[in-house]
Amino acid sequence: MRLSSLSQLSTAASIVYGHRLPFPSNPEYQSLALRDQTLRAGQNGGTNSMIEQQRAAAVKDAFTFAWNGYFTTCKGQDELEPVTNTCTNPRNNWGASAVDALSTALVMESQSIVNDILDYIATIDYTTTATEVSLFETTIRYMAGMLSGYDLLKGPLSSLGMNASAVDTLLTQSKSLADSLSFAFNTSTGIPSNSLYFTNQTDDGSTTNGLADIGTLCLEWQHLSDLTGDPSYGDLAQKAETYLLNPLPGFNEPFAGLVGTNVNISNGVFLDATGGWNGGDDSFYEYLIKMYVYDSSRYSNYSDRWVMAADSTIKYLTSNPASRPDLTFLASYVNTTFVNSSEHLTCFDGGNFLLGGSVLGRQDYIEFGLALVNGCHDLYNSTLTGIGPESFSWNTTGVDSTNEAFYNANGFYITDQLYDLRPEVIESFYYAYRITGNTMYQDWAWEAFVAINATTRVGQGFSEISNVNAANGGSFDNVQESFLFAEVMKYSYLIHAPDSVFQVAGNGSTNQFVFNTEAHPLKVVGPPV
Repeated sequence: MRLSSLSQLSTAASIVYGHRLPFPSNPEYQSLALRDQTLRAGQNGGTNSMIEQQRAAAVKDAFTFAWNGYFTTCKGQDELEPVTNTCTNPRNNWGASAVDALSTALVMESQSIVNDILDYIATIDYTTTATEVSLFETTIRYMAGMLSGYDLLKGPLSSLGMNASAVDTLLTQSKSLADSLSFAFNTSTGIPSNSLYFTNQTDDGSTTNGLADIGTLCLEWQHLSDLTGDPSYGDLAQKAETYLLNPLPGFNEPFAGLVGTNVNISNGVFLDATGGWNGGDDSFYEYLIKMYVYDSSRYSNYSDRWVMAADSTIKYLTSNPASRPDLTFLASYVNTTFVNSSEHLTCFDGGNFLLGGSVLGRQDYIEFGLALVNGCHDLYNSTLTGIGPESFSWNTTGVDSTNEAFYNANGFYITDQLYDLRPEVIESFYYAYRITGNTMYQDWAWEAFVAINATTRVGQGFSEISNVNAANGGSFDNVQESFLFAEVMKYSYLIHAPDSVFQVAGNGSTNQFVFNTEAHPLKVVGPPV
């Protein structure tokens, strides 16, 4: 039976499914759903504030549980493998989970965890690693994690910076990391290689780089320049970005503002007209509007480009499944042929349209963003676990006897059943709540969090699962990505947390911070919008 109601999800979270660990056994957590319902009914003097406090406390408890499991077993290494309680190093062996967790520990005001991470970051040697380094992943997780920590500890959460030199070290270490990565940009065009080897300052020999890998550096590298006063870091990322903002040849921009995916590093030319808002392209479009939020006086050209892409997306990529025309998804494209399939990764799109609509004063973008959020909520509301799949389709040519009933009921069928602890659906719920104030989105985020906690929690952490539409999620894949700490836990917490300067602006206020694609809040430097 599909777990759909809040009470069902919370009950599921409090049951031990053999090899599953339960939701915290403390009755304070087990009865949250029932108390939600009681408080919303106005009994016992309950208020929305009380519900929010309880939910935020439960998320913080889950974060602390996962942190303790990781740091106790894998301090100095990238990730805990929660099923076997072993460690792995897919992110350069510099302790990715610790750095990615810093800004979340800060917004939760977890002083002891903040202290542990600050002490650890000071010991990292960013000049050496024997593994292949992804410029993109290292920028969004490590560099942004440290810069965000610096911004928060020098600003609204300065009371948590008990060791001033440790706070300053965050900026010093960010500079050290950027210096080590900078050789990636030593190409004839300045378009960086993404896969790097520090031992001999080389790359993997690829002649191309991808749209998101190139276009998701500008925010972090520019912010490093703005904090240090050294323009060279931002200049590197901005030079590469110019090829994306002024794409050639024209036929590889099949719709105004929407471009291809692969770029020739030697001449900056787009090699195809395949794209959309899916993984590999996604955060290029995300950063166009976020650069404007970061500095509206310098980066209006970025917002202009985002508006072009947004308008073309609404005009050409909007897709309503034949079996559920009430739902809205985004198609992708190959040249001018549309592909009716999408991904969990793509579900950031609703939040991005909401942010763009909010800062540009465009209600049409807000309404479109809400339609996308509703479509992605359907992914979670349609499976046995209450969690959405890695990828899905509504292309009717793929409907057969094995998926027809599911497609007819839900408007899509699953093409990859995996759940990799991804945050994008909860991320868009967060933006929807912050910008509209509608508590329905808090409820949706809570249901998603409870489902994730019930289904993926194992050992001393949380694991990727094999099948969101199988009982108990199928099997554990023994992977706990660092973005569990940075994104899933942060968005799940902030949507219930009190208003603060680092939250996404709502109710007519302006944004003092902007979240990078890994959910690290960076301080806005231009006129707030």
